[in-house]
Amino acid sequence: MALKQRKVTSKARQKQQPLSQKRKTHPISKYRSKFEAGVAASLKQRSVQFSYESLCLDYTWEGKYKPDFILPNGVIVETKGFFSPNDRRKMLCVKAQHPDLDIRLCFQNAKEKISRAKKSLTYGQWATRNGFVWSHGTIPNDWYNP
Repeated sequence: MALKQRKVTSKARQKQQPLSQKRKTHPISKYRSKFEAGVAASLKQRSVQFSYESLCLDYTWEGKYKPDFILPNGVIVETKGFFSPNDRRKMLCVKAQHPDLDIRLCFQNAKEKISRAKKSLTYGQWATRNGFVWSHGTIPNDWYNP
């Protein structure tokens, strides 16, 4: 049985239950999206037993990485203007697979947001959260002068 999705009009929105009542049938806080909550509710309604995000699988993203700059002291500097999702994924994979390397990021604008979302991280915040040393605009002297 396929689940039908319909476009919600402004009149239909008014007829919807308040959020506090919806959480009883769709525990949104347990799921990452409303869609996942809806699928879970559908499985429960059909008495299908399931587990949610109970398995974690490692994977490797295959590719080659050529650092922009390698300083005399071995520090690797990757410079970024636009920091795409693929670039972020690549940097995380390289860091995870080469933990012995000192990889740092130099952003053209570290205050640039990753997405248009209101609470989006900036490039600098993303780098800090993921354990990268980073700079804004230029390579700091202390990266190459001990």
